[in-house]
Amino acid sequence: MKAVVFHQQGGLEVLKYEDAPDPKAGPGEVLIRVKACGLNRLDIWVRERLPGVPLPHIQGTDVAGEIAEMGPGGEGFHIGQRVVVDPALSCGRCEYCLAGEDNLCLRFKILGYQVNGGYAELVKVPAVNCVPIPDRLPFEEAAAVPVNFLTSWHMLITRARLRAGESLLVQAAGSGIGSVAIQIAKLAGARVIATAGSDEKLKKAKELGADHGINYQKTDFPQEVLKLTNSRGVDVVFEHVGPATFEGSLKSLARGGRLVICGATTGPKADFEIRPFYTKQLSIIGSMVGTKREFLEVIRLVGEGALKPIIDNVYPLKDAAAAQKQMMDRDFFGKLILKP
Repeated sequence: MKAVVFHQQGGLEVLKYEDAPDPKAGPGEVLIRVKACGLNRLDIWVRERLPGVPLPHIQGTDVAGEIAEMGPGGEGFHIGQRVVVDPALSCGRCEYCLAGEDNLCLRFKILGYQVNGGYAELVKVPAVNCVPIPDRLPFEEAAAVPVNFLTSWHMLITRARLRAGESLLVQAAGSGIGSVAIQIAKLAGARVIATAGSDEKLKKAKELGADHGINYQKTDFPQEVLKLTNSRGVDVVFEHVGPATFEGSLKSLARGGRLVICGATTGPKADFEIRPFYTKQLSIIGSMVGTKREFLEVIRLVGEGALKPIIDNVYPLKDAAAAQKQMMDRDFFGKLILKP
């Protein structure tokens, strides 16, 4: 098969479009012929520096395609069936998996990080991680769902418990995950304030339902949040940027507010004051992808049209480096997709 492979971590130049051995479906697995694969910020970190990446490596976390082969015990599908893959790989046996909290699995792995992923014509995955694609959903849109929709849903609905009538600040609303957070928040009945680095991205954020937009390149966003909320602050902050916004995110919270975080694009460390956590009774809530039950829920909502994947650009697989460069330049709104 053809795949985009790197043999050592580094810059964009390590990505090579080349022949790779066809994977074979083992016990409990299926082989998928990849029709579309979404990019994530994780792809950049895996290629550049994250530990525990097996080499040579094939990235790609968000996979949609057709069943090409079924291993022993991988029944439940038929050859040619359209599926999308839950990228959270769990053991199914530990105490967390048995409690339905499989994203806390003791042997947790992510497709495209610790195991080979979808930057290829074929990928093998556990059959239990495959979900049929609704008929109305193209492969490209299905591949835009897994990480962004699952993560955003788990962050806002399960972890932060966002409720109707509450206010939410969505950081970096032009990102794939940010564009999803706006939609989920509006579905939940919340008021949304979105930040982005350009007026064009803010316009698109408002088209998705954001009530207000803040260009963080032109203004101090915590001050603007306070203006928009009559000095109260927001109930929840959707944070995934890291140190570049973290302190401002905390300042944007109302008393009793919750900051929910799933990543740190701008770095792993942030400096902030401790006192507001007890004087204002604030909470920081960590979040990591989501459960299989939540994945089924977001696929259902996307299939019904209640939530919509936003795609910025589609690249042929051989141009994965160009796609990653566009992501690194932050010159996109929504999701970037590869097609073998």
